[in-house]
Amino acid sequence: MSARVLAPFDLAGLAAGLRAGRALAGKADIGLATARLGLSAASAVAVGDDCAAIPDGEGFLLLAIEGFMNEFVAGDPWFAGWCGVMVNLSDIAAMGGRPLAVVDAVWADGEAGAAPVLAGLRAAAERFGVPIVGGHTNIRTDRGQLSVAILGRAKRLLTSFDARPGERLVAAIDLRGRYREPFSNWEAATEAPAERLRGDLELLPRLAEAGLCRAAKDISQGGVVGTAAMLAECSGVGVALDLAAVPAPPGADPLRWLTSFPSYGYLLSVRPDDVAAVLGLFAGRGIAAADIGAVTSARTVTVTDGTATETIWDFERQVLLGCGPGEREYAA
Repeated sequence: MSARVLAPFDLAGLAAGLRAGRALAGKADIGLATARLGLSAASAVAVGDDCAAIPDGEGFLLLAIEGFMNEFVAGDPWFAGWCGVMVNLSDIAAMGGRPLAVVDAVWADGEAGAAPVLAGLRAAAERFGVPIVGGHTNIRTDRGQLSVAILGRAKRLLTSFDARPGERLVAAIDLRGRYREPFSNWEAATEAPAERLRGDLELLPRLAEAGLCRAAKDISQGGVVGTAAMLAECSGVGVALDLAAVPAPPGADPLRWLTSFPSYGYLLSVRPDDVAAVLGLFAGRGIAAADIGAVTSARTVTVTDGTATETIWDFERQVLLGCGPGEREYAA
């Protein structure tokens, strides 16, 4: 699929919206927790990635967890359950891994409140072919809440710590969907066949094992720009994003799209010589993919419309996750 791009936009206004929005602010909250816990990229298991990667034999065990906003669980409980599985699978894939099993923690005010969440969890687990093997249930509480964790395994990692200056930033997003109102969740999975969903996730470990990519992140609630900022901080680099190149559905509001959470979306740092091969693999499965900018040696996240440039984040002035490596030398 050729990548459709953003509708026309005013760069200064768009940049102001990105700086002031919840997407980056929410990610900055992670820095408070990492500081309190004494965690960093230098911890025994590096923190700041999509999953904890624990060395195990000739590969890695991957462990991740997601918690969901109360208003989301209350407003769309079935889809919240579905997302509990889907977003964790995305984290495993973003690390170059394959899922093994899922556990969940569900709170609800009675069985009727728990039923749609559990139905969504079950539907996604069956469609993606990953077992739910246990968890924790409390249906005697005053509100619905949901958290889901996953275990996976990788032979060769994609990480948030290995983007290098001179590489290109590739965005791959499944545009075959729609917004699931009222939230900015781009939903392209619930009606897709199982074979397609499983095959699309398999692209990420294939890229890792073929050596076509070393660094990646799934596009999360921070959207394209927030996710790029997290990748940049963890790798100790900068990114310069060409917003006009970002794949987007027709007619999408630019600010909303750049802060949206797609059901299938990844940023990958790719050597220039490998960009064509990477784009071709995604295109072969109908997924929109494009080169959207450069990985730089600067410590900033900038956006451009091709004529002007705006700075969204400056790591010399403010940390984001608090998981950056500090000073480091880049291996060839």
